[in-house]
Order: sequence, then structure tokens, then C-alpha cells
Amino acid sequence: MTTSAPGSVPPVIRLLADPVRWRLTRELARGDQRVRELVAATGQPQNLVSYHLRQLREGGLVTARRSSFDARDTYYSLDLPGCSRALAAAGSALHPALGEMPEAAAGPRTGTGRRRVLFVCTGNSSRSPMAEALLRHRAAGRVRAASAGIRPKPVHPDAAAVMLDRYRIDISRHRPTHVEAVASQRFDCVISLCDKAREACPEFSGRPARIHWSVPDPASGEGGLAGYAAFERTAGELDARIQFLLPALGGTAVGAY
Repeated sequence: MTTSAPGSVPPVIRLLADPVRWRLTRELARGDQRVRELVAATGQPQNLVSYHLRQLREGGLVTARRSSFDARDTYYSLDLPGCSRALAAAGSALHPALGEMPEAAAGPRTGTGRRRVLFVCTGNSSRSPMAEALLRHRAAGRVRAASAGIRPKPVHPDAAAVMLDRYRIDISRHRPTHVEAVASQRFDCVISLCDKAREACPEFSGRPARIHWSVPDPASGEGGLAGYAAFERTAGELDARIQFLLPALGGTAVGAY
């Protein structure tokens, strides 16, 4: 996002001041969505929703990528780290002290009330075990994390290498799990990490909050990178999303953040 001249209104404030754009960013803060879902959520016509999404993309707050399940579909994502930086800069323009973003809550306290989160992807070989391990690492015992796949296969060696190199987390012994094997377990939140998994996920016991993160498959070359670099980027994206998820897990309504 471009910076504003001294005395002018910061771009992020101008963007979010529009009621439709504010509603769209609120919806996307809950997870990645398609245009038709945003149309239904906002009650606005598709051409208006598309116009405002374009404005948010040009302003650097929202990104888009083609669905890996149906290439005719596009998933829109809110760039939470980018929003955080832009809002901090806008606050600083108003008063220097407002530029210091407060530390986010780390999540629920330990004990029997710990939130249970399940990550689901296609193979349970890279994205979901990486996310499971990163949430456990960031939550430090305050959240119970698990992962599963719709077509499980062994953990990818590059996924294990990146997690060990960047985070000192060993996932090499991860055992792939089929999503049907855990569907009867109680989870507070189920997060699908690929578009195919979102469409193929079964119904879960207890009606957990459902969130979708449209994360490219690092093993397929989606997103323009391949090999170790693709897995490194995926780990970074998952880690950033998880750090913003943690404060929401401390709330009373996980799916409403």
C-alpha cells in the first residue's frame, strides 16, 4: 500500500471507510472466500462486490488466487500482516504512540478448556502437518492441534526439512491420518488448507467452526515456486496465519473473528 503525504488521510483509512469494503474485509478476516460467498454474506450485487474487491487488491489489502479445485473459481484472501502494518502506520500518523501495535493474546489458557483445532489438506503430507506443528509451537500447550488428509500419503521430505531448518521442529515421524478417522472427534475449529479438501471434507461431530485458507500446494509448483523454496514459502504463510488465529482461539466464538 502506498504511503500518504503529511496531513492527508492514510490510504488504508480511505479504503476501509467504505461500508462495503469494510464488510468485505471483515468477511475475509474469517477465512478465504469466493465472490459468490461474499455476495451472499454482504447482500450486495456481484458487480459491486467485484468492484470493491478490485479496490482492496489495488490497495494491497487483499490477494487472489485461482482455485486448485475449479480453476474457474478465485479465492480472495485478506493480507492480515499487511493490514496490521498499514493500520499501525495510520495510527502513527495520528499520534506516535498509536503506531505501536499491542501484543496479541496468545490464546486460551492450559487445562481442560483448551481449544481443539484440526487442519485438513489433500495428502496430510505437507501443509496440514506443518500447520499442526506450527500451531502447537506457537500456542505452547494452550491449544490442541491435529491434522488429516482426504488422500493421506507420507510426509514430504522438503516439508520436514523446512520445518527443521526454520523452526527447529521435527515432523519427520508424522503419521498421515485419513480425515474420516477423526470426523467423529470433537473439534472447536476445522481449517481446510486446500480447495480440494474444502470440497471433500465430511461433516464433523459437534458442528465446529469451519475456516478455509486457500494455500498453494508446495509439491505441485502452484504459485510459481518449486522444491524447497515452495515449502519454505508455505511454512511462512501458515506461520503468519496461525499467529493471527491464536488470539481468535481465545474468544468465545472461534468462527466469528
